[in-house]
Amino acid sequence: MSRKFEMVPVGMFEVNCYLVPSPGGKILYIIDPGGDPEDIAEAAKKFSCEENVILFTHAHIDHIACAGKCAKLLNVKRLYIHPSDEEMYNSASNALPPYYPAATDLPAPAVFPPEDPALEILHTPGHTPGGVCYYFAAYNALFSGDTLFRASVGRTDLPGGNTAALLSSLKNILSKYDDSVEVFPGHGYSTTIGFEKKNNPFIDYPADEVID
Repeated sequence: MSRKFEMVPVGMFEVNCYLVPSPGGKILYIIDPGGDPEDIAEAAKKFSCEENVILFTHAHIDHIACAGKCAKLLNVKRLYIHPSDEEMYNSASNALPPYYPAATDLPAPAVFPPEDPALEILHTPGHTPGGVCYYFAAYNALFSGDTLFRASVGRTDLPGGNTAALLSSLKNILSKYDDSVEVFPGHGYSTTIGFEKKNNPFIDYPADEVID
């Protein structure tokens, strides 16, 4: 992975939390702080940015669990989640016991989307209604959350899942971005758009079947 940004695996489900500085280094974007806030805060020390901002790819508990603690440790004033996932983000039933109890002390989201010309946001519903991918042209890097994995996609049998929407989002991603774009998912290994076009079996997957 490019050394311009860092990845910290966090939480019981090993979510890939990414720390991505904006070009010029003014903002450090913290993508999906789902656990281990002290580890995230320690990794953030490697950067000399003026502001720390939290971005969520979606609202499942394993991606948001430690947002409150992380925000306090890093003095985060702005936190962003797609409006279609705000209900899940704020729900007491958004939990996976015994691994993840419902999150408490979550900061209120800022008005979506963040306004930064260096950051492109692609709405990719399917895994959840408000799933998004974040693309940084300066790094030729797409942070895909649980929408697109290496040779796979996110499951749709969880709350908010929709198979047809996910498959549509997959095709949108693969048609929009150049083959050279590196993809950094919410779990597992990185990949490229070119690799996924050749190897992802879900490109022509029947939309009426459940992905699990």
